[in-house]
Amino acid sequence: MFFRQRLAKEATLSYLLGCGSCGVSVAVDPVAGDEDWFIEEAIRQNVKITHIFDTHVHADHYSGGRVLAEKLGAQYCLHEANQGRVQFPFHALSDGETIEVGNVAVKVLHTPGHTPDSICLTVTDKRRSAEPWFVLTGDTLFVGSIGRPDLAGKGKEWAEQLFDSLHAKLMSLPDEVEIFPGHTSGSACGAGISGKPSSTVGFEKRFNPGLKMTNKDEFVNYILSDIPPRPAEMERIVAVNLGAA
Repeated sequence: MFFRQRLAKEATLSYLLGCGSCGVSVAVDPVAGDEDWFIEEAIRQNVKITHIFDTHVHADHYSGGRVLAEKLGAQYCLHEANQGRVQFPFHALSDGETIEVGNVAVKVLHTPGHTPDSICLTVTDKRRSAEPWFVLTGDTLFVGSIGRPDLAGKGKEWAEQLFDSLHAKLMSLPDEVEIFPGHTSGSACGAGISGKPSSTVGFEKRFNPGLKMTNKDEFVNYILSDIPPRPAEMERIVAVNLGAA
């Protein structure tokens, strides 16, 4: 298995990973303008990119996922909650769905809260273990922080969903599972995000302030008490990423 993390614009972290021995890979959350990096990196690894995932419809940056998929003839993947909302064809992902990438298994976890369509992806190297090695958490969980739930003006409702997603899905993973988030420090998608680009489930359980709260109302009050400014040009960015502009 190979794994690449890329720091892009807007403090965004993107990923390319897959099975070198089988020559296949997937891209996760590519940023517009970085398409050639993914193509060139895949050539260096001698792999074909078969699937491109966006962990949600982004509000802080323009996605390069659809353009990359068109260039490569790959499947562009979003959660099925976007059906009827996105103005172009895509592969609709469902909770629990697994994409086989050679000896690598990528499993979809629907984790609404930051947005209704948010997903995380557990990644298992089947040649090493049947257990997941790491999880790509998108904007649901960051190192030292948690994704904001307020961008559509439904802060309380989405914060309650976020609490459930964190505790029912992510915190139920083994402590040793590594976490690779969708952003690092400087992003508008969460407050107090660490500059460290990875963590583990166990470390975040112990030291992430939001995860220490087991009472939902307390969590909701906490997460809504420290909200960063909205991303610049958010409405236009969302419209473009939906194919509506």
